[in-house]
Amino acid sequence: MAVMDRARTVSPGEPAEAGKKGASGAGVLLALLATVVWSGSFVATRGMADSVPPVQAVFWRWIIAGLAVAPFAARQAWQQRALIRRHFGFIALATFFGVALYNTLVHQAGLTTSASNMGMIMAASPVLMALYARLGGERLGLRRTFGLLLAAVGVLLLVGGGSPGLDVGAGDLWMFAAALSFATYSALLKRKPAELGGLAFLITTFVLGALMLAPAYAVSLSVQGGFDATAGTVGPLLYVGVFSSAVAFFAWNKAISVIGAARAGVVYYLQPVCVAVLGFWLIGERTGPAQLLCMALILGGVALGARR
Repeated sequence: MAVMDRARTVSPGEPAEAGKKGASGAGVLLALLATVVWSGSFVATRGMADSVPPVQAVFWRWIIAGLAVAPFAARQAWQQRALIRRHFGFIALATFFGVALYNTLVHQAGLTTSASNMGMIMAASPVLMALYARLGGERLGLRRTFGLLLAAVGVLLLVGGGSPGLDVGAGDLWMFAAALSFATYSALLKRKPAELGGLAFLITTFVLGALMLAPAYAVSLSVQGGFDATAGTVGPLLYVGVFSSAVAFFAWNKAISVIGAARAGVVYYLQPVCVAVLGFWLIGERTGPAQLLCMALILGGVALGARR
């Protein structure tokens, strides 16, 4: 009764405001979860670059991801099959940029550039997300714009090894293309029909992505041959299939639906920091004072840009 009495004294606007703040915080945490998991995928992608051809790695990634989410998503997808058919054009476009093209470009980049460079270059995608949001009529605000610029400076200095310059190689160019593809996917997610369930959308994109890649997979098999199923290939594939695909994509899609692509994109700036930490833990790469300063700029930009 005491709880009920206290609830009666709360003004009508307060619960709604508290709910908004809670949802905003949950959205930021979901974006952070996806960012951390995706950071690990760059290490896994780089680890199997010499043993699994890129197209084959991406194809099996989505087969594994589809199997991972099927027990949770198949029923919803079947119940919403009419909605899926109605919005198939949108789903196919999102699948092409976010599932088929983006991840193929990432695995292609892993052949000739380091995991650290992959994570750092991908941090450019929030700038593109913010530009998409601005073109769509969303006002970014002075604080969020300043946060984006501050984090962008940190990323540029981090990639340049403490100086504004950047020595771009072939793998780096593939990653820039991947960043553009991922930003396009994130912008498209804002147009996802509200009535289409998140799990139904997820498993549909996974299955459709595998179908899109099937012809390229067949060509790769005939030209390059297959790969040996060892711990060094199956382990990374399971990680990118279950965690980087099923878990991270669900978290990212949900985060965008809650806080929008621009704010989720600012959280994504943490990726170079996550990659650097994982690089230290897994392969012993050390971070110097200049890199720590760059990471501080990135974190400061995230803190400013992620707030309302």
